[in-house]
Amino acid sequence: MADRKFNFCAGPSALPTEVLLQAQAELLDWRGKGLSIMEMSHRSDDFVSVAVEAERDFRELMSVPDNYKVLFVQGGAATQFASVPLNLLKLGAEADYIDTGIWSKKAIAEAGRYLKVNVAASAKDNGYSRIPARSEWRLSESAGYVHYTPNETIGGVEFLDIPDVGDKPLVADMSSTILSRPVDISRFGVIYAGAQKNIGPAGLTLVIVREDLLGYASDSLPTMLNYKVASENDSMVNTPPTFSWYLAGLVFKWLKGKGGVQAMEAINCRKADKLYSYIDDSEFYANPIDLSCRSWMNVPFTLKDDSLDQKFLQEAEEAGLLNLQGHRSVGGMRASLYNALPEEAVDALVGFMQDFAGRNA
Repeated sequence: MADRKFNFCAGPSALPTEVLLQAQAELLDWRGKGLSIMEMSHRSDDFVSVAVEAERDFRELMSVPDNYKVLFVQGGAATQFASVPLNLLKLGAEADYIDTGIWSKKAIAEAGRYLKVNVAASAKDNGYSRIPARSEWRLSESAGYVHYTPNETIGGVEFLDIPDVGDKPLVADMSSTILSRPVDISRFGVIYAGAQKNIGPAGLTLVIVREDLLGYASDSLPTMLNYKVASENDSMVNTPPTFSWYLAGLVFKWLKGKGGVQAMEAINCRKADKLYSYIDDSEFYANPIDLSCRSWMNVPFTLKDDSLDQKFLQEAEEAGLLNLQGHRSVGGMRASLYNALPEEAVDALVGFMQDFAGRNA
């Protein structure tokens, strides 16, 4: 696979080469059945076995307690911006949201269509470069739940611990951090995550929901968004995204073969430390995020002279380093260091950055 380059895309992101090779080998003839898994009935014993095994492996990787349901649904994490308030509406007509960047702002805007949103803390005043200290949060007594975004994919801000919100259900959009390290699931009421970063290809979203929260949906909630209905139908109310589900299952097995999320935590920490250390020691590059909340998964950085941005991107691509352009809303550069990106990719990036700086300082 000499022609495979290092893909730093924020999503859809890199998939493990081993997973892609297995999917390629099974594409026309899955396990001697004479057809692709994409062509197989989702209610067949064969596909159901794939689905069950994927959920079992995910539960093992994340140590999901027995009193939580794991749902494999469609619509992307953005659909959950509406699904969460509608599924929890009867907990209260108000919810607390923490604003730490673009994705939490989108969640706030969507939830505001269905209930009263209390922005209990916001990083807007510091330019979304630092998470407000827990002592600055103003949680509401009447809120039914508390929502936050553990990792802001675009801004590169990440919670490095789980906030304490008392007995309120804590809801988290873990799209860009799930499976990157161990997480105490019991601290949460609902976790949701789009697949296209650390789980698998786009088209699938995972929802982890505590069982006692399944009875609080709005009466007007569409059936296809109802967590309880999805749970009662094993995430197959209609035809699910079968190929994405299958590929996610392969990724879970790949992760288990690598030592699970505990092993990925050590690797991801090393990858992030290498890149941040170089940036911090350089006078040519800079990272705007406070040291207390730098993302392991998404590292934004700027060049000393932004007129060099396009040259940097062109030469990086020629060097086999893809998708380093920052999000259009913030500019600059961004390197996404998800699980499937090998450590040698970060070594190659740092080496290129050193060379580029030396030639353009």
